[in-house]
Amino acid sequence: MLPQEIIRRKRDGGTLSASEIGFLVEGLVDGRVGDGQAAAFAMAVFFRGMNNDECVALTEAMMRSGTVLDWRGLGLPGPVLDKHSTGGIGDNVSLVLAPAVAACGGFVPMISGRGLGHTGGTLDKLDAIPGYVAQPDNALFRKVVRDVGCAIIGQTQDLAPADKRLYAVRDVTATVESIPLITASILSKKLAAGLQGLVMDVKTGSGAFMVTFEGAQDLARSLVAVANQANLPTTALITDMNQPLASAAGNALEVQNAVELLTGTSSDTNLREIVVALGAEMLQLGGLAENEASGRAKIEEALASGAAAERFDRMVAALGGPAGFIEKCAECLPQAPVRREVWPEQPGIVETIDARAIGLAVVALGGGRTRAEDTIDPAVGFAHLARLQDEIGTGGSARPLGVVHARSAADADEAAALLREAYHLGGARPSLPPLIHARIGQGGRS
Repeated sequence: MLPQEIIRRKRDGGTLSASEIGFLVEGLVDGRVGDGQAAAFAMAVFFRGMNNDECVALTEAMMRSGTVLDWRGLGLPGPVLDKHSTGGIGDNVSLVLAPAVAACGGFVPMISGRGLGHTGGTLDKLDAIPGYVAQPDNALFRKVVRDVGCAIIGQTQDLAPADKRLYAVRDVTATVESIPLITASILSKKLAAGLQGLVMDVKTGSGAFMVTFEGAQDLARSLVAVANQANLPTTALITDMNQPLASAAGNALEVQNAVELLTGTSSDTNLREIVVALGAEMLQLGGLAENEASGRAKIEEALASGAAAERFDRMVAALGGPAGFIEKCAECLPQAPVRREVWPEQPGIVETIDARAIGLAVVALGGGRTRAEDTIDPAVGFAHLARLQDEIGTGGSARPLGVVHARSAADADEAAALLREAYHLGGARPSLPPLIHARIGQGGRS
């Protein structure tokens, strides 16, 4: 087979066989397929799409391009489960959800990513914890999953390496926004993780990758259909990202926020609801809950009893972080030297929020990256962010838009201006969008 002939067939609208796709994927790993050919293939798929069989073949071929984890030898007494989010602002769900599911009897080997653009990454949040090893060797990863019940780490070099190569090409050739390629990229890594159940959190709204509900629905249906066809039981929730999910945005601040939810010292209502909803789905997929109500009750109990917090504490220590981190979280996490309340020019009620703009303001502070090689400042960001329907004042005892944490006064001034632009205040209390827009079941329908 010749790569250019396979690319030509897809360019002209043809359907590729599993062997043709497998040949291309092997070439991505061994170098027989050059960057120009990889880019041409990605562009052909971008314009011509793929049917489910093609997408399954691409997903499975990329999964087989490296190590595939097998948990059976550990004799785990519960199912191996995971969640994946398409990304958003203040999305620190994984830090709460993984230990909560572990406390309910699941085993969660969560392989997460770093942030790029306006969305934050789970690994960047965990990097704010001193000593935390985000990329342990396979032996330590398996040990922590077995002993603690959860481990949140980064993608290793030998996990779906074909996806790494193809994604790097897509990132610089304007072909990221292809549903078949997004689907294969996400699921190849999840299949390689040896899961028995997966729940997708597909975001929609101003801070989401898929801004429109229709786009999010198309992606969710593709992910669910392809995963189940590849024998990975999967469901999806389409959740709202028209405002930050947590009231914090920024790496150390989101860790602090997650710890506060785990310990019950404060509660972000929206964040808690998404954790409970996703956790209920995971427990049902793993046979640990008979129905949604049972699953929700078990996750709620794991949070209320402190069992989830205990699992998080053990995970942090087992992966190199401070022992007893939960109790001394504030003193362990990096702190920004400048903190300032942000006030609007005129008081009013929060009618709309540009969540993407808040994410970009965090990046401008140094808390995110625009290139994969960028370093980030874990201490900066925003805390106590206002929500839709909040009444905002202009000083005194009134409520501000949020509190900026910055490295310098000049940075704080710039971030405050960006935060003001992200909020639209008026005199009317808006109706709230649904927190969960839809559920896509294993049959691919809501």
